Amino acid sequence: MSRIRVLLAEDHALVRAGIRMLLEKLEGVDVVGEVRDGAAAVEAVENTTPDIVLMDIAMPGLNGLDATARVKKVCPGTRVIMLSMYTTEAYLQQALKVGAAGYLLKDAERSELELALRTVMRGDTYLTPAVATLAVDAFRHQTEAEAGPLQKLTLRQREILQLIAEGRTTKDIAQRLNLSVRTVETHRAELMARLDIHDVPGLVRLAVRAGLVNPSS
Repeated sequence: MSRIRVLLAEDHALVRAGIRMLLEKLEGVDVVGEVRDGAAAVEAVENTTPDIVLMDIAMPGLNGLDATARVKKVCPGTRVIMLSMYTTEAYLQQALKVGAAGYLLKDAERSELELALRTVMRGDTYLTPAVATLAVDAFRHQTEAEAGPLQKLTLRQREILQLIAEGRTTKDIAQRLNLSVRTVETHRAELMARLDIHDVPGLVRLAVRAGLVNPSS
């Protein structure tokens, strides 16, 4: 396996020394340089073309996020792992937006540091667990928002909406779902109230927009 060449960008000398010590204990990892600000990081990447940059987010002059964006322009093959003290969604979103391949907390153990390096080196993204949870939550919220009006319905009401949009009668729906006609009528009235749509054509249009039914069907 080829060795991993790492550039370290961190403005605090003691933190930088600690991280370097951890890196030097990892098998197959070479530290090709260390810098204390974003501008120096970009210059060092151009000169040394490391495999990975461990990039502090908060640095003087040019911060790590903007430095990462420049690194991805001058050396697209170099992967960047952001180093941070903070587990915030805002930082995570910005890091991913500028092209970072990883997000690691500064208090990570040596084993996690190694895992992050190996993961990013093989082309995957590494997010420290606390930040990964934020990413999942953000995805869920986005998915719920994109679901739109259907989020207001129960699973049974969604089933009935789809069958109505497919042109099935109340009796057909009752037989298909093994429900009474009265129960189907109740579900239908409730879903119309929740959606504030009170006619079948309106329900059909919503079902088509939401992808429940094919427009041509």
